[in-house]
Amino acid sequence: MTLDMFTDKVYSVVLVILAIMVLVCLFRAVIGPRVPDRIVSVNMMGTMVMVIIAILAVKNNEGYLADICVLYAMISFLAVVVLCKVYLGVYLEKKKTDDKKKEETEDGDH
Repeated sequence: MTLDMFTDKVYSVVLVILAIMVLVCLFRAVIGPRVPDRIVSVNMMGTMVMVIIAILAVKNNEGYLADICVLYAMISFLAVVVLCKVYLGVYLEKKKTDDKKKEETEDGDH
């Protein structure tokens, strides 16, 4: 067995393992239990997809896949930032509403 065949098999095994890990992260993103868990799993899926694209670029000797990997990294980063911003906005709004309800009940008791 030549070195090229060996590296090709190693790349294939690593791609299968990464695909399984992406499915596990997808499962975590669906079941949660909390929103931060979901955000982290989405970020992990993005990172693993970037690694998959990079391995495919090396395995298939295709340079354009490296450019796609960089673009995917930027889009994935922006997606996680937007998700965090939305979650933070929802959290702060809920906290503000809860504080207002708490103040109303305290004023009603006195």
